[in-house]
This record gives sequence, structure tokens and C-alpha cells, in this order.
Amino acid sequence: MTTDGLRAVNELSFDDEVLKASVPVLVDFTAAWCAPCRALKPMLSELASELRGRLEVVTVDGDESPGIAQRYGVRGFPTLIVFSAGHEVARSLGLTSKAKLLKLLCAGPAAGLL
Repeated sequence: MTTDGLRAVNELSFDDEVLKASVPVLVDFTAAWCAPCRALKPMLSELASELRGRLEVVTVDGDESPGIAQRYGVRGFPTLIVFSAGHEVARSLGLTSKAKLLKLLCAGPAAGLL
């Protein structure tokens, strides 16, 4: 399923779509009622389009899949987590800019992903 050009994953598909992915995955933990989450979606769609083939961008609705949010300690929305080879390598909480997202993807433990 896609929302705003982003693929939605849930508790049934998370492990296959995220942890077993062959490329890094940026997971947007979101909620329908979250205004900052809605503001972030166009930027994430743009990033997914620009980095197609090198990065997957997916969304997890924290209200519909609370087990995944709990599993990764998500306490607020939006929370963005970057996974590579099945492991968390970077995290950001709250509304952010595209420049900061790119920095998140290219710095620290996520360095060299793109």
C-alpha cells in the first residue's frame, strides 16, 4: 500500500520490507492525527524519488502498528529511523529539513550508505 508515494508497512510486513531489505531503509513512524508528520510526507516522497534504488522510504502508522513502535522505542511522532542490513544506524525525532535528513543518511553510523 502507498500513501503520498510512500509504501506503508505494518507488523506483518515490517521484517521482510525493512530488516531484510537489500538497500538501506528510512522508516517514518507516523500517525494520521500528527500535523508535523503530514508536513514531513512531501519531503519524504521527494527523497524516495531522488534516491530510488539506493534507499527505500516506508511509513509505519504507530496507531495501527503499535508493536513495531514499541519494539523500537518510538515515543513520539514523527520518528525517523534508518535501517541498514537489519540494524538501526540512525534516528531523528520531530519535524526536520531535507538537508538534515540527508545529513542523517550520510553521517555517523549511517556514513557511506548512499
